[in-house]
Amino acid sequence: MGQSLRELRESKGLSQDDLVRLSGVAKGTIVDLERGRRKPRPSTRRRLAEALRVKPEDLTFYVKSSG
Repeated sequence: MGQSLRELRESKGLSQDDLVRLSGVAKGTIVDLERGRRKPRPSTRRRLAEALRVKPEDLTFYVKSSG
């Protein structure tokens, strides 16, 4: 079972700014992904997984419903 982006990032001792530097993904995107505002594009998912040294399928993303 996968881990959420925030759980995985924190388990690696990384801040959001660290993940921005390692992945090249914009901080606003990381914030939105962690808050469940959107799901990542496949390329973004790959970049985050590479930065966190996990498989892309190990990352789980949940989008909160707006209702």
